[in-house]
Amino acid sequence: MERKTNKIKRIRGYALAMVFAGLIIMYLGVFFREITWLFGLFILLGFIPMVLSVIIYFWVGIISARVITVECPNCERPTRILGRVDYCYFCKEPLTIDKELEGEEFNLDYNVQHRRDKFVAEKKQKEDQ
Repeated sequence: MERKTNKIKRIRGYALAMVFAGLIIMYLGVFFREITWLFGLFILLGFIPMVLSVIIYFWVGIISARVITVECPNCERPTRILGRVDYCYFCKEPLTIDKELEGEEFNLDYNVQHRRDKFVAEKKQKEDQ
């Protein structure tokens, strides 16, 4: 089961985990101070996730600047929605900006275009019958 959390918050969490992973890898290099090439290898291997996390934080910042901000009906605080459906950043309330998905069971697969189209087609087929 997937955690109920906002997509932007989840991506930031992965980037933070990469920072700590890089620091741990670099710290392991301290145990090999006498072997210079191994020490340098650990430092370089730890530097890679650190650089990737900086790139991810930069990318999330760009995404955050152009996402839709809505007011959560539950906690009445402004929250950012990434995609068609997302959770509230503060109270974990499922939110959607798509009128066709209102009142339906929440599923993050609705953000994927072909899965959403399949769901909408099935819904229209049921209504026609």
